[in-house]
Amino acid sequence: MKQDYPQLSKEVLCRLFGKTRHAYYDHLWRSQAGDIKDDIILQEVQKIREKLPRLGTRKLLEMLRPKLESHHIEVGRDYLFDLLEAYKLLIRRRKRKVFTTDSRHWMRKYSNLIRELLITRAEQLWVSDLTYIRLLNQWGYLSLITDAYSRKIMGFCFRKDMSTQGCLEALQMALANRIYPQGVLIHHSDRGSQYCSKEYVELLGSEQIAISMTESGDPYENALAERMNGIIKEEFNLYESQLGFEQTHQRVIDSIAAYNGLRPHGSCDYLTPNMAHLQTGELKKRWKNYPKKMIEKKLQSSIEEAGRLPPQSKPPLLLYGEQNKELSLKNQYV
Repeated sequence: MKQDYPQLSKEVLCRLFGKTRHAYYDHLWRSQAGDIKDDIILQEVQKIREKLPRLGTRKLLEMLRPKLESHHIEVGRDYLFDLLEAYKLLIRRRKRKVFTTDSRHWMRKYSNLIRELLITRAEQLWVSDLTYIRLLNQWGYLSLITDAYSRKIMGFCFRKDMSTQGCLEALQMALANRIYPQGVLIHHSDRGSQYCSKEYVELLGSEQIAISMTESGDPYENALAERMNGIIKEEFNLYESQLGFEQTHQRVIDSIAAYNGLRPHGSCDYLTPNMAHLQTGELKKRWKNYPKKMIEKKLQSSIEEAGRLPPQSKPPLLLYGEQNKELSLKNQYV
């Protein structure tokens, strides 16, 4: 306003807004001090980010504290978050997810035939899925076909791409390993383009195999196949491989051979999948499915027991959940 009304003094202009001239200069000094403070912080942030370009805000704050103390500057987490956000310096979390299912295609999709199906024999139902393994400098994709009765991996293929060819080769291996070709067989999968392709569907049709698919994005509709992916990758250390493709491929072969021939399965009366595949009738499940009320009762019992312990020996029963709730407020950025 001083530029618009140069004839008026600052004192008069301040009185028009109900402020004193001292308040105006005090605000000006504080603004300049804040600008200097922010400038010092941003300079220190840039120095750290030269060597650590994706260091998160929380770690930045810990590294900044001794430097800022020398300037007699104190900042909190939220202040630093807001400052970095204003200057577009926040680091967004990288959410790496490899999609192996593309159900948005024009090809025919089939109904779910296994909702109420009771599994009583081998080669009554096969479940299929495609998962990924991180290699040294690329991704590898593993196609699995598992027998729902024996949990035996009937066929598999490991490739560098997610093409239909990998799923076809896994199916061809599974067909070659059948020992009960006269029985009625259902093939269940998600609605991925690989399983809806003309080549795959024609191969199933030529073998008189019924086709079943999930009808929503719910992973429980193909839970057994998802579970098999987890077992092979977790128990045989195949989530990530520091080897090349060929060495990892050999590890996949050895792991599936060990799984089928050596690993007792809790869902198959602790038989190995190869042994369970030779049985008939319902297999006894050796794992326990605890009802929700029982879990809540055990948790309450643990809490009551912790209440009788001395304070220094009490287990942090609820700490993890409380921390997760608090940390989720700023989980988009690091």
